[in-house]
Amino acid sequence: MNWNQALKSYQQYLLLERSLAAPSIEAYTSDVSKLMHFALDELKISSPINITSRHFQNFLAHLFDLGLSAHTQGRIISGNKSFFQFLMIEKAITNNPLEHIEGPRLGRKLPDTLSIEEIGRMIDSVDRSKTQGARNVAILETLYGCGLRVSELCNLEISGLHFKDGFIRVLGKGNKERLVPAGGAMVRALEYYLGEERGRMGIAEGSENHVFLNHRGGHMSRVAIFNIVKETSVFAGIRKKVSPHTFRHSFATHMVEAGADLRAVQDMLGHESITTTEIYTHLDRSFLKKEFGKYHPRGQQ
Repeated sequence: MNWNQALKSYQQYLLLERSLAAPSIEAYTSDVSKLMHFALDELKISSPINITSRHFQNFLAHLFDLGLSAHTQGRIISGNKSFFQFLMIEKAITNNPLEHIEGPRLGRKLPDTLSIEEIGRMIDSVDRSKTQGARNVAILETLYGCGLRVSELCNLEISGLHFKDGFIRVLGKGNKERLVPAGGAMVRALEYYLGEERGRMGIAEGSENHVFLNHRGGHMSRVAIFNIVKETSVFAGIRKKVSPHTFRHSFATHMVEAGADLRAVQDMLGHESITTTEIYTHLDRSFLKKEFGKYHPRGQQ
C-alpha cells in the first residue's frame, strides 16, 4: 500500500463511514498530505505502514521549523492521528505510531460575544420598512435564537420548520440532522418574513424550499449572511468584530450564564464532544469573576 492508495481509501472511509462533508474530507487529506510529502521527499518512505513514532517526531520538528502556529500543528497532528487509526481499523498496521504523540499545548481563546443589549440594538437597528428588512431581522433572530452555524442558516428549509411542535430541523456538520428548540421572537420574525416579504417574491427554480432568499429569489450564500451581519453591527454602533458565529457564541454563553444544562447546550449546538461546549463554562467563570469584582463590597480591595 503506497501513500496515494492509502489516501484514496482514507477519503472513502471519511465519506462513507464517517459521513463527513467535502470540506472536512479535504482538510483531513491536506493534513495527511503534509506528512506524505515529508516522508517521500525527506525520509524516502514510500508507504505509510513504514512510518514510526521517530519518523513522526522528525516531521513535527519540520513543522516547528516552518514556523507554524501551535494551533496549526495541533490540527495536523489530529488529522494524522485519525489517518493512522483508520490504518489500524483496516489492519494495514498492527501498532499505531502516533498513539503516544501529544500535540502542543494551546491557550484556549475565548470567543467574542455580544451582550443581550447589543443583540437587541442590532436587531432594532434594521429598517423593517425597506426591502428585505423583514428577512434580515429573521436572519438575526434565527442566528441568535437557535445558535446556528452560517451554513446551517443558509440551508434551512421550510419543511424543517415545526413551529407547532416548538422545533426546527437543522442539517449540521457531516449531514447530521438535529432538532433545535424554536420559540418567542425568532418564530414571530420568521412567520412574518415567510408570510409577508417572502410570500411576495418570485422564487428561483430549486430554491422553493429554502427559507432565506436573496433579491433574485435564490437561496442565500454564506458571504451574503456575513455582509448583512457586519453591516448591521456597524449601523448599530457595535465596535466589536461581529460575524454570524458571534451570534452562535452569544447564544451559548447566555444559555450557560442563565444556568442551562451543558449537555442540553451541546445538543442544541450540534457539538460531537462535550469538551467543545465546555469552553462556555470558562466564559461563564469569567463573567462571574467580573460581576464579583464589580459588585462585591470588598471585591476590588
